[in-house]
Amino acid sequence: MKKIVVAFDSFKGSLSSVEAAEAFVSGIREVCPDTESHIVAISDGGEGMAEAVVYSLGGDMVAAKTHDPLGREITASYGVIDEGATAVISIASASGLTLLHHEERNPLITTTYGTGELLLDAVRRGCRRVVVGLGGSATNDGGVGMLRALGYKFLDTNGVELVATIDILERVESIIAPKVNPFRGIELSVAVDVNNPLCGERGASMVYGAQKGATMDIMQRLDRGLAHYAEVVAKWRGADYSALSGMGAAGGLGFAFGAVLGAMPQSGIELMLSIAGFDDIAKDASLIVTGEGRIDRQTVMGKAPAGVLRHAMSAGVRCVAVGGGVEWCDELRSSNFDAIYAITPADMSLEEAMRPDVAKANMRAVAKKIAMQ
Repeated sequence: MKKIVVAFDSFKGSLSSVEAAEAFVSGIREVCPDTESHIVAISDGGEGMAEAVVYSLGGDMVAAKTHDPLGREITASYGVIDEGATAVISIASASGLTLLHHEERNPLITTTYGTGELLLDAVRRGCRRVVVGLGGSATNDGGVGMLRALGYKFLDTNGVELVATIDILERVESIIAPKVNPFRGIELSVAVDVNNPLCGERGASMVYGAQKGATMDIMQRLDRGLAHYAEVVAKWRGADYSALSGMGAAGGLGFAFGAVLGAMPQSGIELMLSIAGFDDIAKDASLIVTGEGRIDRQTVMGKAPAGVLRHAMSAGVRCVAVGGGVEWCDELRSSNFDAIYAITPADMSLEEAMRPDVAKANMRAVAKKIAMQ
């Protein structure tokens, strides 16, 4: 092999996208030391997107004071690239599920307020473009917390301002925008890895509410609340966005970006590959390698590796997928990957396989196997 391009998403709980790719390249070089290798750290909009972009393009991770989903003060970080012109924000850094203990998960009260604070910090820093990755949220607030941080006010039927998440969703009757648009002159791009609408059986609450701590009763209550909130926004804006693709991303944060801020969600992996200049990097490659922690049916239905595969096929380059584990199904067997590999030996426990040192060793072993074929 003369040139390979390695573009992994993170192997969650084990290796970052960069760590996985570096381990793979190390294995390739043991067999083919003269191979030219290029690592493109990727993300489909979820956790790690900012770090992946900074790694691929250069830049810095900067810190900002903000608040977590329960309103506690924390320090979060985001990426700044293009000599300070562009900010890359993963909403999970301020509004993520990993910031809460399991018993703290409660989407009736969790808020995206901290994400709004990060957006304002980026604008005040002088960034003229802000790229936001929606994924890994602990929230189901339809983005009202973020909008409050940006200066929007939500009023009940008596004109009293509402503050709590569920109060806004259930009781809002009017919305007041800030006098000064905080994003005037700012290019705002929003990356998502799901296509759910805001409400209904496929909506934010019913599909993702349980993992955020909601019972069935709470999911149904949140769904009704989001539907009411969407009706108020539709009257205010003159158009109903709630059924559009991606509006249910990050507990309805996609809806706030699209319907209120005018930044329609787009495919996270396509945005990521565009920012990274993937197509130029992939030119003349002998092989493109992609993957994530688990290769399964969802992998070929819009996850990051599927995006890499599309670009590999367009470039006419062989593409193989590598996962911590592989759950074989008809969709994988009929996919256009040239080969699919699991790095974890069949007789190894998941606990051992998740250890970073073991995962790296397994990755190097699979890389050597691929290099010899």
